[in-house]
Amino acid sequence: MLGRVRYAPDGTASEDAIEAGASILAAAEPAPPAGPPAGPQTGPPSGGKPGPEAGPGAGPHSGRSAGRNAGPNAGRNVGSESGPEAVSAALVAAAVAAVRQCWAGGWHPADLERIVRREADGPTPVAIVVDAIAAEAARPVRGRGGNTSGTGPGGDPRWQEQLSRLGADVWWDGDRGYLDALARRGRTSRFEAAYAVLAALRLLARLPRITPLPPPPPPSAPPAGSPAGTARTAASRALGRIRALLAKAEATTYAEEAEALSAKAQELMARHSIDEALLAGGPGAAGGPAGGPSAVRIGIEGPYEQAKALLLDAVAAANRCQAVWAAEAGFSTVVGFPPDLEAAELLYTSLLLQATTAMNRAGDDHHARGRARRTRDFRQTFLVAYADRIRDRLAAATAAATAAVTAESATTAPDLLPVLAARELAVEETTGALFPDTAPVRLRGIRDAAGWHQGRAAADRARLQGE
Repeated sequence: MLGRVRYAPDGTASEDAIEAGASILAAAEPAPPAGPPAGPQTGPPSGGKPGPEAGPGAGPHSGRSAGRNAGPNAGRNVGSESGPEAVSAALVAAAVAAVRQCWAGGWHPADLERIVRREADGPTPVAIVVDAIAAEAARPVRGRGGNTSGTGPGGDPRWQEQLSRLGADVWWDGDRGYLDALARRGRTSRFEAAYAVLAALRLLARLPRITPLPPPPPPSAPPAGSPAGTARTAASRALGRIRALLAKAEATTYAEEAEALSAKAQELMARHSIDEALLAGGPGAAGGPAGGPSAVRIGIEGPYEQAKALLLDAVAAANRCQAVWAAEAGFSTVVGFPPDLEAAELLYTSLLLQATTAMNRAGDDHHARGRARRTRDFRQTFLVAYADRIRDRLAAATAAATAAVTAESATTAPDLLPVLAARELAVEETTGALFPDTAPVRLRGIRDAAGWHQGRAAADRARLQGE
């Protein structure tokens, strides 16, 4: 076993209800407008079969009639109408209810799109789920803070970024016309469109609960001209330089130039992390040392998921974070302080691109030499060796940068090492609280000697510490 890729199954799958999509649709139908207003619907649908509670995370809104959140287009006495327009409005309401159950179950928009893309047979369910996410984001939620501004449960600022990245926009003209619009876009019949929506709802209903992420720290704006404000400005400039350097390292075709750019980026990254630690623990810091670790989820896409998870684990450890891989969900959760999380995600993205480029180049050469039967083993071994060597080099670079900054700030910041130790302990405790049950993963398919040697050589060429 190389490194410490930890696997944590994030929950138990929901009941595999054959009629899960139909149950959600039935539970989402509003009551007829006649008579006194109905109270919250907390019981199961007719027939005693599990309703939306069988889906992930039956949250505080899962028992409500989705007609209360169905919007102006779906509120035209849908329960007393029949026909394709009423069915369309009810399906959209059911999709919104299903998505909100997923939010209550710990999922975020990017995670939901990723898992549906992994589980679905084609692009149609993914597009429908993105539409459901868009419809949910456009509707206020009664009874809690809501996401009227599109920032998601609890006002998480990462929500809008994920929605924008997915292109989750309401492109259809009213919920009552969604089925027809979907059928026209897919060049199918209305019946086929309705079937596709129900199939997507079934996928959502069968998702498990996953560990919810801790809320991100509130944004802070130190007064301009103050020491904290000056430090924040410098940190923002440093991150801009890091992104630019990594982008150039990914784009260049010259190995020597990529090495120099990556080395400079890593130096800035290590110093940025230490500066942020001192700023967070210093006097006058917004929130002071009370601000705790946060967490992000980073997708681990196939093929070669184990090797990619190992690379992310190496990058996370070098940036004073911890990573836990949930293989079935297709992502790793990285726990750490926000500046370290941002640095880890930037570095992982860049190193993965560089490693994949080098692996493909070496793999094509390996294939050209008549070893096609071992190409997959070669590439898997290549990436694992790359990640293993990068772990050693990143750890050495972080230790060297810490020692250099400690020596430079011996008089101005004598508490640097205790501050860093306290942050590492906080990250470890937060990871243990989020994932109390983890297990090491034994890597498989590492049996190609040429792939191992070439992978380590590629990691050496991508050295991260100027020497």
